[in-house]
Amino acid sequence: MKNFFEKVFGSFSEKEIKKISPLVDEIEELEEETKKLSDEALREKTAEFKDRVAKGESLDDILPEAFAVVREASSRVLGMRHFRVQLLGGIILHQGRIAEMKTGEGKTLVATLPAYLNALSGKGVHIVTVNDYLAKRDREWMGKIYEFLGLSVGCILHDMENDERKRSYNCDITYGTNNEFGFDYLRDNMVIYKEEMVQRPLNFAIIDEVDSILIDEARTPLIISGAGDKSTKLYYVADTFVKDLKGRKLDPSERTTDPFDREIKEEVVDFVVDEKARTVTLTEKGTKKAESFFGIENLADPENMEIAHHINQALKARYLMKKDIDYVAKDGEIVIVDEFTGRLMYGRRYSDGLHQAIEAKEGLEVRSESKTLATITFQNYFRMYDKLSGMTGTAKTEEDEFREIYNMDVVEIPTNKPVIREDLHDSVYKTEEAKFIAVVKEIKERHETGQPILVGTISIEKSEILSKMLKKESISHEVLNAKHHEREAEIVAQAGRINSVTIATNMAGRGTDIVLGGNPEYLAKEEMKKKKYTDHVISLVDSFYETDDKEILEARETYKKLYAKYKDETDREHEEVVKVGGLHIIGTERHESRRIDNQLRGRAGRQGDPGSTRFYISLEDDLMRLFGGDRIQGMVDSLKLPDDEPLEHKLLNKTIENAQMKVEGNNFAIRKHVLQYDDVMNKQREVIYGERKKVLEGENLREYIISMTKTIIDGAIEMYSQGSKFPEEWDLEGLENYLENIFLPKGFLTVEKVQKFSDEELKEEIYKLAEELYKKKEEGIGEERFREIERIVLLQVVDNKWMDHIDAMDQLRQGIGLRAYGQEDPVRAYQMEGFDMFEEMIKSIQEDTVRFLYHVEMPDKMERKRVAKVMGTNQEGEDVKQKPIVKGKKIGRNDPCPCGSGKKYKKCCGKDL
Repeated sequence: MKNFFEKVFGSFSEKEIKKISPLVDEIEELEEETKKLSDEALREKTAEFKDRVAKGESLDDILPEAFAVVREASSRVLGMRHFRVQLLGGIILHQGRIAEMKTGEGKTLVATLPAYLNALSGKGVHIVTVNDYLAKRDREWMGKIYEFLGLSVGCILHDMENDERKRSYNCDITYGTNNEFGFDYLRDNMVIYKEEMVQRPLNFAIIDEVDSILIDEARTPLIISGAGDKSTKLYYVADTFVKDLKGRKLDPSERTTDPFDREIKEEVVDFVVDEKARTVTLTEKGTKKAESFFGIENLADPENMEIAHHINQALKARYLMKKDIDYVAKDGEIVIVDEFTGRLMYGRRYSDGLHQAIEAKEGLEVRSESKTLATITFQNYFRMYDKLSGMTGTAKTEEDEFREIYNMDVVEIPTNKPVIREDLHDSVYKTEEAKFIAVVKEIKERHETGQPILVGTISIEKSEILSKMLKKESISHEVLNAKHHEREAEIVAQAGRINSVTIATNMAGRGTDIVLGGNPEYLAKEEMKKKKYTDHVISLVDSFYETDDKEILEARETYKKLYAKYKDETDREHEEVVKVGGLHIIGTERHESRRIDNQLRGRAGRQGDPGSTRFYISLEDDLMRLFGGDRIQGMVDSLKLPDDEPLEHKLLNKTIENAQMKVEGNNFAIRKHVLQYDDVMNKQREVIYGERKKVLEGENLREYIISMTKTIIDGAIEMYSQGSKFPEEWDLEGLENYLENIFLPKGFLTVEKVQKFSDEELKEEIYKLAEELYKKKEEGIGEERFREIERIVLLQVVDNKWMDHIDAMDQLRQGIGLRAYGQEDPVRAYQMEGFDMFEEMIKSIQEDTVRFLYHVEMPDKMERKRVAKVMGTNQEGEDVKQKPIVKGKKIGRNDPCPCGSGKKYKKCCGKDL
């Protein structure tokens, strides 16, 4: 029905493109006029635009002129002139939307248009990339345009010092990764001096590969952690126990008659692995072995929760987490592999003890568990920007999520030249072995014609299996996976050359451009490296910087000659590659996300080039095995085809797509669930960070502290008067003890004194005394010094209480499922409980702050201190499921699970215990 209406009335994107086309006409009409400007006059346009914005003109008013200026500057500096479709993309980004542009359409160049325009406001623009390499590359490459026009450009990289970061954030335009921007926000809200903050208020962000950052990585919150105090010995002990257990994998077909419907004691193994649900469950037999091994009576008892947790994580580490697929062991460390990009995620650790369990499994030193100091999801971080936009080759499949979570719509931008790539039908084989044999056969046949081939794999392990098979056939090839990411640029630059065969994990599909025949700029700079030129000098050879440095001038001449030489060579080779059919893409497995498959496909057929793609699938692939179901297997068995003969049937293609849509829907639900919980924390986070900002900005906190004191007095009288107007019915002793503990002198409150006043009069009397005592303390120390002591105390109290609160909220979330036992929505319960806990924390902050300030004894020795040492930054492991803390009434294994899922307890929250 949707397709019918689109045919009749046109798609949403077509309508939006039609709306902004007159604006593009306006930009193009300015081209001749802009071309006539000298370099100096073109640069002066920036100052003119800034002045007009400062005087009240909107960015929309000057958009056509600003875009025309950027287009001309790009033509002069880079020799690249924005196509009409790139102008369309730039307008969509400026409007705070997502521009879906096919691979090779020049998204990196498109971003220069809205980045320049929005930087004119002086509030800063962030351009977000998926890794440091792309951030650095794009800053050096596109930065030439901005600098030519008089704007400053910065880049945030992982190993930068604070001062360097601050300088980069103060630039008009700043490149960096989503992780660095997010972690800097958290770190800024942990500093103890304003000068240590590096970011400005979040104004406008353009996210490259927006689907990767806002969708794929949205399940895993950013976490800054400090040292914990738990022993690591239990991880080794748990690993020793589980490695000798016997288990079995749950066959996906069993899920129709779930084995947990029969008592688990029927199992003859010690544990069952459910790959689909990503769980490993001890059987009754395994549980008895655990109780014997650890010398305990009942593993499910609350006091044995820690042992059960360690066993569960050890089982996951041993039987779910696979080396060279989920992680690699490198330089004595466990490094997580990003499942969507194949990149190594340095500095990140799985949470909830899973990382430590993997360290124990691999025989490495187990590092102590960490304490969360600060955390935020990407969803809530990026929603703080005043304006957010993004670009990618694949966003349409997730449009509903972009609208619901980020209030951003997706507009498909037409390609500059028609796409003539041929997408061939999938080849489906019964076994993985038959599939890989067929892949090698096709590579061999196409390689003999000289056609360049890019083979996409979903894991390091599969890329290395295929590499070994090609070596046996003596086919020269390159392997691009997380283990060789240092050579990524070099390998990708050659992937479009004649006779090249490149095996790549999914990371090859993000942010890199494969040019048929090779990239002359890259080849020229690579040769210059061999001539011993430094990276700094090479970065300046194609810039417009005026210099009299002899080394740079000589390097520029060398570069010009090399570039001309390689341009001739690559142009000739481009023609050769076109003749043999362009780049051919082979996918060796369908990813659980259609977007990742589309990204791989999109590497071929850029800018009107020829190309072709084909996916090879086996019924043993994870996606087919776990989500294909009995129907496919039954159909295949009935055909009785040999293993080496491919299967082709419409039902197969539909089943594959349905399996992917099923997983995508499930993942959206997980991300939405994560966000619902983080939204609660986000409101609280904003309050606390706002309080810290007041302190750091150096505000005079005197009235704020006095207000706190009055709030404490009001609350105390309300609590200890017990709602009675008669003092003889009050808990005077309790009231006196409470206030004396905070600030009141001993013996001030007597029955006689209380009886003399009304409630309000008594409050005023205590207020008056509190102010006198505070003023006396202030005069004794000195007003200026006391103002700083107020800031020292409030910072320290807030930071300590906030960290404890994060921990308490995490504990609440783990056990919140029990609220559903009384038919209560767990998320709603978390909101209510979380609010009460937050109120308690605020009250505690007020009491401790006032108490400390009224009892300051040695003011000269007081100074601002960090409340915890930062151990590192990481993203929470998305495979880690929270465990409920079971309290009160014991839940039977066959009872409905209290989390509200509708499943039996033994099949839901209780299955890991």
